[in-house]
Amino acid sequence: MRYSRYFIHTLYEVPKEAETPSHILLLRGSYIHPLAAGIYSLLPLGHRVAEKIKGIIREEMDGIGGIELTMPVLHPAEIWKKTGRYFDIGPELFRLKDRKDRDFVLAMTNEETVTDIARQFLRSYRDLPVMLYHIQTKIRDEARPRAGLLRVREFFMKDAYSFHPDFQDLDAYYPKIFNAYLRIFARCGLKSVPIEADSGIMGGTGSHEFMLESPNGEDQFVLCSKCDYRANTEKATALKPPSPAISKDPPPMEKVATPGIKTISQLMEFFGATDSLFLKTVAYEADGELVLAMTRGDYDISETKLTNHLKAKRLELASEDTLLKKGLHGGFLSPVGIRGIRMILDPLVNEGSAYIAGGNEPDVHLRNACLGRDFQVAERVDISEVKPGDVCAQCGKGTLEIRRGIELGHTFKLGIKYTAEDSMDVTFLDAAGEQKRVVMGCYGIGVERLMASVAEQWHDEAGLVFPPTVAPFQIILSSLGRKQEVVEAADRLYSRLGSSFEVLYDDRDESPGVKLKDADLLGIPIRLVVSQKLQKDEQVEIKVRQTGEIVICRQTELEEKLNQALAALQPMTDDLPCMLE
Repeated sequence: MRYSRYFIHTLYEVPKEAETPSHILLLRGSYIHPLAAGIYSLLPLGHRVAEKIKGIIREEMDGIGGIELTMPVLHPAEIWKKTGRYFDIGPELFRLKDRKDRDFVLAMTNEETVTDIARQFLRSYRDLPVMLYHIQTKIRDEARPRAGLLRVREFFMKDAYSFHPDFQDLDAYYPKIFNAYLRIFARCGLKSVPIEADSGIMGGTGSHEFMLESPNGEDQFVLCSKCDYRANTEKATALKPPSPAISKDPPPMEKVATPGIKTISQLMEFFGATDSLFLKTVAYEADGELVLAMTRGDYDISETKLTNHLKAKRLELASEDTLLKKGLHGGFLSPVGIRGIRMILDPLVNEGSAYIAGGNEPDVHLRNACLGRDFQVAERVDISEVKPGDVCAQCGKGTLEIRRGIELGHTFKLGIKYTAEDSMDVTFLDAAGEQKRVVMGCYGIGVERLMASVAEQWHDEAGLVFPPTVAPFQIILSSLGRKQEVVEAADRLYSRLGSSFEVLYDDRDESPGVKLKDADLLGIPIRLVVSQKLQKDEQVEIKVRQTGEIVICRQTELEEKLNQALAALQPMTDDLPCMLE
C-alpha cells in the first residue's frame, strides 16, 4: 500500500480530550476518530488492527470447536423481559420503540438471543455440547465514556456461548476456553492475569476476568505474595486484622457533641483515635428497601459483596429524603437504637471492642459503642473490600497487593440462569428419553478494548510499538530524498516485497524527518530505509521499532533478514499458565 494513496493523517499535537497513552497515540496515529463521546470510527489503520485481532480470536475459538454465526443488534424486548434483565439492568441498556409502538432493545450482550436459538434447535443429547460465537456490534449507554477505546458506547464484541448436557460437562469444557483466552491475549502481545471475578448482571456459578496490569486501568485486583490467589477487589477475601480489644468492663457509651465534624479524618483528630476504632455506617436502597451496611472505619464497603448478599437487582446510596423519612441523618448514622431497618454488619466489628459511631442525630457521635451491649445486628457477612497488607485467606501466609488493571476478557459459568423454566426454558431429551435442562457458559472479549490495551502496553515516547501479530502492516518502507535512483530503487523493493510481506510504502514527497517521525508514531514493527548513500552500495537499512536495533544489509539478503527480525518479535505462547482440564 502506498502511503500517498492511503488514508493516513497523523497529528503532531496531543488532542485536548485525550489523557491515556492509547487514546493519545491512536488519535495522533490516525487509527481512530471520535464522532461523539464514547463513539469512534476505526480509520483504515485501526480497521486493519481490529481485523488482525478478530482473526486471532477466530482461530482460537475455532481451535476449541467454536462455530461462528451472526446475531442481530436489534432485539425484541420480549425476550429480555422473559429473563428479567429488561427490568434489572439500568440505563446502560438502550430501550426504544418501533413505529408500531413495540418495545425493542439494542444489544449490549446476546444471552437472550443465543438462548432463543438453542431453544429452537438443541432438542437432543446428540446436539450437545456445542459452542457458538460471533463478533458483532454492541451498544451500551455508558455513564462516563473515557480513555478513548477503553470505555465506549459502541464496540465490537466477541461473544461465545457453550451449551452442555450437565454441569460436569461445562466444568470439563471451561478450561479449554480459559486456556484459549490466555493464548489470544499472548498472541496480541499482552501479558494477562486471570483472576476470580464477580458474575454481576450475567449471573451464574463462577467467572474469571483476564486483566492487563496498567496504571490507566479502571479495575483493581489483588495478588498474594506467597501463593497463586488472584481476585477482583469486588470479590476478594482476606484475613483482616482484628479490632483492638478492651477490658471485660468497657466504659459506658456516651454522647459527644461534634458540631460541623463529619469526615473520618476530622473525627480522628477530634477524638484522638485511629480509623480502626470507628464504626462506618452507610445507608443504601436495595430494590427500594432501606439497608444499613456497617464495617470498621479503616475499611470500605464492597457494594458488589453487599449486592450479592442481598440478592438485589439494584443497589444505590440512600437519598437524604429517604433517610429523613426514617428520622436518620447522613454523616451521623449508626446501628444504635435502630428498629425496623435491615442491617448488615461485617465480622470485622466484634464484641470485644468499643467503637466511635454516629449518634443518629445531627452533630452528635457516640463514644464506646459496643456490639452486644449497645446494639445488636443479626446479619454478620463479609461486605468489606480488602486492603494492601491483609493476609491471604487462601494460604494464610502471604499478604495481598492491590494492582490496577484493564479487563481484557471475561468468562462465566452461567449454569441454568437463562435456560431455567422461569427464564427461557430450554430442555433436551437425554439418552433415556428424559427431559433435562441445558447448562450454559458465556465468554466475552471486546475488540476495541483489546486494541487500546495493546497500545497501552506497547508504546514509547515516540509513538506506538505494535507487535507484528496485530500491526496494521509488518513493514514501512521509506525512501529518503528525491533522487530518481532512490525512488526507483524503493519502487523496486516495494514490488518485490509485496508478495511476501505486508508493506506500507512511504512514497510521499516529504522530508526525511517527517517520514521517520511518522514511521515511529505509527508503530509498524520494521522500518526499511532506502537512501542515496545506501543505494550506491545496494544496501538498505532495517530498524526494529521495538528494540531500536538498526541493521544495514545487502538487498540480496533482505528477505532473510526481514523474516528473522519478524520471527524474533513474535509473542511467545509456550510458557503460559493454564487451567488443567
